[in-house]
Amino acid sequence: MSGAPAGLLPWCLEQLPAAPGAALAPLAGDASFRRYFRLSWDGGTAVACVAPPATEKNAEFLAVREQFADAGVRVPDLLGADLERGYLLLEDLGDALLLPALDRDSVDGWYRQAMGLLLALATAPCGDLPPYDDAALQAELDLFPQWFCEQLLGLPFDAAASRCFDDLCGRLLAAAASQPRVPVHRDYHSRNLLITGGGLATIDFQDALCGPVTYDLVSLLRDCYCRWPDDDVYRWARVFHGELAARGLAGLPDAGSFLVAFDLMGLQRHLKVLGIFARLWLRDGKDGYLADLPRVYGYVRDVLAAHPGEPALAAFAAWLDAAVAPRLPAQPWWQAP
Repeated sequence: MSGAPAGLLPWCLEQLPAAPGAALAPLAGDASFRRYFRLSWDGGTAVACVAPPATEKNAEFLAVREQFADAGVRVPDLLGADLERGYLLLEDLGDALLLPALDRDSVDGWYRQAMGLLLALATAPCGDLPPYDDAALQAELDLFPQWFCEQLLGLPFDAAASRCFDDLCGRLLAAAASQPRVPVHRDYHSRNLLITGGGLATIDFQDALCGPVTYDLVSLLRDCYCRWPDDDVYRWARVFHGELAARGLAGLPDAGSFLVAFDLMGLQRHLKVLGIFARLWLRDGKDGYLADLPRVYGYVRDVLAAHPGEPALAAFAAWLDAAVAPRLPAQPWWQAP
């Protein structure tokens, strides 16, 4: 059964009794401990997920799936769930990830669709989603010194570096706290968007929180897996801001302030991602994200350079150039962005 637990196929057939002769085949995984299998039978398919209850947020996945669907966001239909064993049976939305479909001719149209889903979320209530607060954002930022600097680069994070980083974190947290709070997917990008017959659908949303309105937007437009010119990125962000304003989102800043918040939110996210991608390799043995580190580091460096009038950003940029940049060329995964 291609590595599936012995009980998975019989359980799937209990959920779909009209699927005789069905078989399971493995699907590509992601950065989590979940495993995916395609259930195929004469006349149909579904996706079975084995999500260990000890490590995966299965109850949260089900709750967020329903909440996103109620907001008008396309997500997989639920066909069955066994939370005790960590089995989920979901609608098969296919394998057409957005990432390989993106090019200069198509990206505007796809991103309009993707931002349309975010607009639906941004104008929906947070409901029971936990807050994406200072503590959560800081815990993510702390992955950068621990995993990227100390563990991956072998760079001790001394007192001077810590003071510089703390000042930066304070600025980033203040920028996040000043934004309207909306439902936030938290990993909204081209590898978690699927092209379906009914338009784009999103997956991998179990970590959703109630957080800053720019978070998912910068995840999409400054994707860790592909990069677009800054002029395009800011143009798309302005369009999104205009749509939010037209919908009357409470507390929305003016366009200029929104773009600053967008930049600083991306800086928080990309510092976190540097730490996560390093941890995936060093702790979990997953090296597939190392090749993306230069792109993510490039986002960090470019946003710092774009705001020279911000003292905390300027000081951190100077430290980055002095302490981090000299260590990068020695890394086997490094390719200067």
